[in-house]
Amino acid sequence: MIRKHLTIILATGFFALLSLSCSRQLHKNLSSDNIVIYPAPPDTARIQYLTKISSSLDITGKRSAFGRFLLGEYKDLGILKPYGIAIHHGKIYICDTQLDALEVIDLEKHNFEYFTPEGWGQLKKPVNCYVDRDGYLYVADVGRRQIVIFDSTLRYVNSFGEAGDAKPTDVFVKDDKIWVADFSNHRVDVYNKDSVKLLYSFPESEPGNEDYLYSPTNLCVTDDRVYVSDFGDFRIKVYTHKGEFIMSVGSYGKRIGQFVRPKGIAVDRDLNLYVVDAGFENVQIFNKNGELLMFFGGSYKKPGDMWLPAKVIIDYDNLKYFEEYVDESFKLKYLIFVTNQYGPDKINVYGYVEPK
Repeated sequence: MIRKHLTIILATGFFALLSLSCSRQLHKNLSSDNIVIYPAPPDTARIQYLTKISSSLDITGKRSAFGRFLLGEYKDLGILKPYGIAIHHGKIYICDTQLDALEVIDLEKHNFEYFTPEGWGQLKKPVNCYVDRDGYLYVADVGRRQIVIFDSTLRYVNSFGEAGDAKPTDVFVKDDKIWVADFSNHRVDVYNKDSVKLLYSFPESEPGNEDYLYSPTNLCVTDDRVYVSDFGDFRIKVYTHKGEFIMSVGSYGKRIGQFVRPKGIAVDRDLNLYVVDAGFENVQIFNKNGELLMFFGGSYKKPGDMWLPAKVIIDYDNLKYFEEYVDESFKLKYLIFVTNQYGPDKINVYGYVEPK
């Protein structure tokens, strides 16, 4: 009996040590001495750069000498050229246009893996993705010229869109509809979520009209508005759910509030609009009336800067995984993720903060 209990104790201790040797939290690359905040003092800080994710080691960590002795060296998996990104229930999904697959990060389990489906779900050039409230993953694949759908266990479910002249560059799910940015046909297509049948498209317009979409690349849907990044017209165009034009934000130019290469967009709960500009290598923030509030980022020189950024998303539900990086003088309101297609920091994680 004593030998049995001793065996259990030794086994428990072994696995505890093994767990400690392999587990870790996200890479913490800044101290309180070099905190990065926007805007810079003496203005009130609104955004703090928290951390970055560039490879599996930022999630799983390096094994200790004891871990290497037991399990061998851990192979580092890198994020190569990220564009689209989504987060749901502690899992991050990243469209990698060089890998032609997705990286899937489980923040709870500290797991990082490549998602390279085969058969009906095989991906060719995934550029953007979205996860709905049921955990279903929708991938806009410009290589397949389709939207490819997987369930919450990443099993292939369905795909839609003809392999013709359409070029779906982004996808968003809201209520019972799927919204798709169609780059080639200069429009937004709206599908029924259950049947994936096309319901309608917009705008019905001509070049030269203010509501015309020259090169729609990214979109974001709120309760009553559809925001579309028109790369070809250097503006963000805003419509009702029915496709009625409301307004545009920005214009071509090199001054703040203007755009050179507008790409990813996101909208927070106060209807503030976040716009990635790959030319300025920053994110500009506008209020619901289209007035510039601030910007953050900049050409890469240090952590917090950007290198050909592509996508921005906002998340209110996964704060617990990043709160430890928030300066003690701030309260974290929500998270902001920005993908960088080049440079050492592939996914920048920021927090929208307010003073305590």
